[in-house]
Amino acid sequence: MWLSTKFFRMLDDLPTDLLVSAQTRIAAREGVSMIVLQKGDPTSGTILLKVNTLNGLATVYTQVRMGDDAFWAPAPRANNVPEAEADAYLRKQADFDPDLWSIEVEDKQGRLWFPGKIKEI
Repeated sequence: MWLSTKFFRMLDDLPTDLLVSAQTRIAAREGVSMIVLQKGDPTSGTILLKVNTLNGLATVYTQVRMGDDAFWAPAPRANNVPEAEADAYLRKQADFDPDLWSIEVEDKQGRLWFPGKIKEI
């Protein structure tokens, strides 16, 4: 438990642009495409992940921090929806928060490619 908590605190200290760059390279080594749709604040921008399973459906995940717990949660109206709806959700959120990073992951297996667990909220 100590190592995982320490690991996530270390990730919190990384600038967002460095984290995105690293995860993009890790996914690419496995043949998974990751596209930066919108660059946000390079130091501390929040990340939204659109996971496109290449079957016409996508889910948008958002970073959530509750105390010491950090995880990914499916967005309320962008969970397993047609890709166009996921895109509309990302645009709406970007209009609201210009510091936001929007990343599209194209992975048939639906993996995030970013550290952390998925939890429903």
